[in-house]
Amino acid sequence: MLNYIWLGLVVLAVVIGGANGSLKAVADRAFEMAKFAVLDTALPLVGIMALWLGVMRLAERAGLVALLARALHPLMRRLFPDVPAAHPAMGSMLMNMAANMLGLGNAATPLGLRAMKDLQTLNPHPGTATNAMCTFLAINTSSIQLIPVTAIAILAANRSMNPTAIVGTSMIATACAATSAVLMAKFLERLPVFRLASADTGIEVPAAGIASSPDPAGKPAIKEAESLAPLRWWGKALLGAYLAFFGWLFLKQAFPEMLGLSVPEGTANPVGFVRVVDAISKLSIPFLLSAFPLYAALRRVKVYEEFVDGAKEGFEVAIRIIPYLVAILVAIGMFRAAGGIDVLSRALGPIMQLLSFPPDLLPLVLMRPLSGSGTLGIFTELVKNFGPDSLLARTAGTIFGSTETTFYVLAVYFGSVAIKRTRYAVLAGLTGDLVGVVASIVVCRMMFGGG
Repeated sequence: MLNYIWLGLVVLAVVIGGANGSLKAVADRAFEMAKFAVLDTALPLVGIMALWLGVMRLAERAGLVALLARALHPLMRRLFPDVPAAHPAMGSMLMNMAANMLGLGNAATPLGLRAMKDLQTLNPHPGTATNAMCTFLAINTSSIQLIPVTAIAILAANRSMNPTAIVGTSMIATACAATSAVLMAKFLERLPVFRLASADTGIEVPAAGIASSPDPAGKPAIKEAESLAPLRWWGKALLGAYLAFFGWLFLKQAFPEMLGLSVPEGTANPVGFVRVVDAISKLSIPFLLSAFPLYAALRRVKVYEEFVDGAKEGFEVAIRIIPYLVAILVAIGMFRAAGGIDVLSRALGPIMQLLSFPPDLLPLVLMRPLSGSGTLGIFTELVKNFGPDSLLARTAGTIFGSTETTFYVLAVYFGSVAIKRTRYAVLAGLTGDLVGVVASIVVCRMMFGGG
């Protein structure tokens, strides 16, 4: 399907651009997006990838990833029945989901790319997405997150009386989007047109055999260190003190009143669940970057050497996704430069009015699967034109916080493991986007009325 979508975007860009006299802008935009894909997207990802893949290597060697996978085995087994419980992919996917829920984009993408690489070690059809990959992408494209930080920041910057009002509506909408995307993925994988001949035989490969199978680079899947030393009493005491320190930091940010502290002036002071999640989000990165190496060192893992070995993969992954990024971003850039979004908005406007769909939201909805920066610009314009506390602005913020740039995510994640046949991943992702939009409109009308 992605073949037809890509071709359609390019051809329509040229046709629309030729009709309205903007072919030069279309051509210029193609070269700009090609440069943007390499210099501003792929290369900056190298450092971030190296950092998080190094940390993930330590977590795996110390046994933390396997421990996390075992703890949530019942849930993950239902979502990914083809992935053995002890496989590293389980832990990688769990950490990616946790990062997405907390809005940690800089951590979520590298962890997601690592999960795709782990899933690739189970792939009997190189170049073709497995059921587990499609389900994992459906979850990522449905944008599971607890706090829509960017949308709240835009509302607050425009002096909203209650910028966090969209937190509840976003959580409901993103839950609906994720559920529908996963259900659609599970439904589509059963259809004969998407079935893989040897992947659906029902034969289960032993976990140990799969875990030791080579990945495309010829390296064995990473296992726990063979000689993990048990934690001594002093090691447990040190970890306990470290956890207590972060517990104190959490209370300091989430409930400063309990420690007799005052909230700093000039800061938004959300209460209840919002403040708790905000504190967790701020502390998660420092905690993960320090706690994983500390725990690994206490288990006698050579932390520096293992970190460097894991970080080496960052450059390889970033280089591998460049062709896929160039392809999708150039097509999207050409379509936008030609005015394709405006043409679609005008064509679909009358139909949307018949369905009681707010026509002013249509450009944002059409842009969302294609471009994050484009959607942010449209959202910002809506907030300025209609007011930050209007029903339209809050609905737009909820849509922004409960959907994702589906085609960008597909290009990056599948490109990292050279997947060209995406099967039903696009359909599942767009289903999540559609349900997220509908749920956002319905929930916001119920919550905010005529705002």
